[in-house]
Amino acid sequence: MTKHDLVVIGGGPAGLAAALSAWNAGIRDILILERDKEAGGILNQCIHNGFGLHHFKEELTGPEYAGRYIALVKQTGVEIRTDTMVLELDENRILHTVSPKHGYETFQAGAVVLAMGCRERTRGAISIPGARCSGIFTAGAAQRFMNMEGYMVGKRVVILGSGDIGLIMARRMTLEGAKVLACVELMPYSGGLNRNIVQCLHDFDIPLYLSHTVTDIRGKDRLEQVVVSKVDDKRRPIPGTEMVFDCDTLLLSVGLLPENELSRQAGIAIDPRTNGPVVWENRETSIPGVFACGNVLHVHDLVDYVSAESEQAGQAAAAFLLGARPEGSEIRLVNGFDVGYTVPQHIHRGLDSVEIFFRVRNVRKDTAIRVMDGENQIARFKREHMAPGEMETIKLPKVLLDRIQGDTLTIEIEEAAK
Repeated sequence: MTKHDLVVIGGGPAGLAAALSAWNAGIRDILILERDKEAGGILNQCIHNGFGLHHFKEELTGPEYAGRYIALVKQTGVEIRTDTMVLELDENRILHTVSPKHGYETFQAGAVVLAMGCRERTRGAISIPGARCSGIFTAGAAQRFMNMEGYMVGKRVVILGSGDIGLIMARRMTLEGAKVLACVELMPYSGGLNRNIVQCLHDFDIPLYLSHTVTDIRGKDRLEQVVVSKVDDKRRPIPGTEMVFDCDTLLLSVGLLPENELSRQAGIAIDPRTNGPVVWENRETSIPGVFACGNVLHVHDLVDYVSAESEQAGQAAAAFLLGARPEGSEIRLVNGFDVGYTVPQHIHRGLDSVEIFFRVRNVRKDTAIRVMDGENQIARFKREHMAPGEMETIKLPKVLLDRIQGDTLTIEIEEAAK
């Protein structure tokens, strides 16, 4: 068994940022384990721009953003081991791995950072009825085929779901000569960033059908048609509203799931709202010395936010290894009216400040975020616009945190006056 001070699982933007941050905090024995053949994660296939505006203060493509971090990590003594799959993590921070080069290995880590990212929901996960023909891809798989492998996946395309990857692939397919017939969204609002709706759909005259879904797939060997129906307020198809699209490709952009099989296996507490670990403000999980960051914790909309959060996790892992632990009793965060989840889920008393991330359940205009200590309001933040596709954040300074008397803090959206 090989021992390391810090092992980071995942060599994408989260893992790279966490490792670099821990190195800068004084930890010198750091190992990154990445299952792909190169570091960089999902950014390697995201060849569009729009990355880095917050973190690097300039606009970069995905590979450029990843390349920046890879170059910074290579200037340190951090070891990156690619083509290595972590098979198991236990509560004692022992990792079991396998790779073509080194075979089966075990590692004892002083601390672990979980940075495994997320995966896409598939057709099976959402149970679309119809023929079992070829031509159906997740949007991310199609993106990899086109941008990294050099394969054109189809010519006449329908996209189900308006998540950011689906929106970006609508533009990408169009630029490569395909005809994108429609983007279909089950919800009455888009799940992507507003800028992607404008730049990827509106700019290319691609129609977006809200409150619609695919209700049938037709085809023998290759996809030939999809049937799209309008849905009611309970998301049930409405008979008589069917539209038939002649197409050879269906892309699915129907949500992302944090990749937490290792976390569950280790016995880490999982929040059913985020499908990621329950964490404290320093991103420590329910197992001491195990930290989580990036999309394995909760699905982010900007990689810049992933980097910032992962730097925090790396610093906290370094502090753990150096013997510094947060003190103070627990305050539990609760999601109130129209809030889907909060991260972190627990904070310690006596902090200088804390940043809270959350998503709303519905589109809201001209409203406010309220922070409640029981019946007492300790903070109120006005917002002109909020949507489920865009992550919200609020920062509570020490002067507000010191006002908390109870052991729970509720984050809620102010209800409209009746």
